[in-house]
Amino acid sequence: MKFRGEEHEKTLLAANNYAWGLLKLRRFEEVKTLMRKTMPVARRALGANNKLTLTMRWAYARALYMDPAATLDDLREAVTTLEDADQIGRRVLGGEHPDVAEIAGDLRLARAVLRSRKTPPPS
Repeated sequence: MKFRGEEHEKTLLAANNYAWGLLKLRRFEEVKTLMRKTMPVARRALGANNKLTLTMRWAYARALYMDPAATLDDLREAVTTLEDADQIGRRVLGGEHPDVAEIAGDLRLARAVLRSRKTPPPS
């Protein structure tokens, strides 16, 4: 991956694909570590409104809220990240794009997980 350089689009695409594979394996910590390293590079090299940058942020947010060990701060960050991704996706890809619909679905799920963790169980 280093052959083309860390800012090359193909390098970033490979990191993104790896992250989504790790998500399927439920290896959330590895996804978070990888995305924390590569998202700023993608944002700098490709821009915040680039589809690949958006997809990386989406993977990161999924890793945050799907992790059974997620803290309240993780869940809040997931919701904030997905709200931003939803807004960017609608503006850049259009509201009918399938990824935008999936991001919106993840946003609903992340909000539900956050609500359930914030609400104390009945005694």
